[in-house]
Amino acid sequence: MRSTIYNIGYFLKEAKTIFKVDLLSNIFSILSIGLIFFILALVISGWGISNYVIGIIEKEAEINVYFREDMRDPDIIELIKEIESIEGIGKAVFVSQEEAYNRMVEILGSEAAILELFDENPFSPFIEVQIHIEEVDSILEELEKIEEVEHIRDNKRVIDRLQNIVFILKIIGLLAVVAVGISTLVVISHIIRQGIYNNREQINTLELLGAPEFFIGFPFFLEGLFLTIMGGLIASLLLVITIRYGYSQMGIALTFIPLPSKDILTNNMVIFIMASSGVLGAVGSLFGLMSSR
Repeated sequence: MRSTIYNIGYFLKEAKTIFKVDLLSNIFSILSIGLIFFILALVISGWGISNYVIGIIEKEAEINVYFREDMRDPDIIELIKEIESIEGIGKAVFVSQEEAYNRMVEILGSEAAILELFDENPFSPFIEVQIHIEEVDSILEELEKIEEVEHIRDNKRVIDRLQNIVFILKIIGLLAVVAVGISTLVVISHIIRQGIYNNREQINTLELLGAPEFFIGFPFFLEGLFLTIMGGLIASLLLVITIRYGYSQMGIALTFIPLPSKDILTNNMVIFIMASSGVLGAVGSLFGLMSSR
């Protein structure tokens, strides 16, 4: 350990020299590794955002229960109490015909003028019911048993589709992690082997002088680590720019979609990228050194 610290200046100088020997190739390797990590970060960020959105939607999941039009206020109150007694239901709120109309006006925005084509209010009153999404099947089954209930509108299909999308993103994310890991290891190990080949005369001289393998190989290890860390920094920079731009655009176009904290997402992904680049750089360098023996 002492000898390593004592010779760290020499190791860094040698790593710099090795890097300069094939400068253009190493620069392209850094850019390639950066793009690979950037694509991986985008996939994982997309999976994380989708997972967050679904979690929020599940917590705020609601269904609309439509009842017979001839029901009076006391009957509606009794119906609400009966609905709230069902297991898995949080709160049930009556939404009048006028409120339903006003909600649609807010949703349509500038297109709300189309509602003026109707002579009468086209919307029916309903009961808005907050539910635990994991119990939606049993809740729907119980609601359908109530005579006063005519129709139930739920968002189960939307939730199911979103969950399917997240599952697909998870698979893509896992495949991306494997692909990035393998490609980075191959690139780094190849660079290390090529560097050893290009410097074989100096290495032979050091071996004749009795230099240990660690002393000879450590500069190549540092070179591989430097390449992946630089690639990780490029990927992190691209990701920060992409997340900022993406959030600004989604904030304008999709204001109704809840998104995770931009800062937390960015920090977590940067930490992940830099940690992955360091680990893969170290493993790839060791693999290259061992395979060149």
